[in-house]
Amino acid sequence: MTGPAVLDIAREGIWAMILIGGPVMGVGLVVGVVIALFQALTQIQEQTLVFVPKILAIFITMLLTLPFMGAVLGGYMNRIVDMIMIGG
Repeated sequence: MTGPAVLDIAREGIWAMILIGGPVMGVGLVVGVVIALFQALTQIQEQTLVFVPKILAIFITMLLTLPFMGAVLGGYMNRIVDMIMIGG
């Protein structure tokens, strides 16, 4: 396996990781900012107010994007297996 092929596999792996983690991280970020804004406006400093909505939002996002995540990982794995089978 040549150096450019290894770099190509690494680039595709990083891109797959961004595609899979992006929606979940984005939802977590948005929910966190909204909760922080709500806490700042109402001066409620309850710690569980941050975690429970964030966990629920991330869980729902993962359930909704699970087929997309599986398709991205499956496509990446198929490319890796094809490269292994052809030898390069």
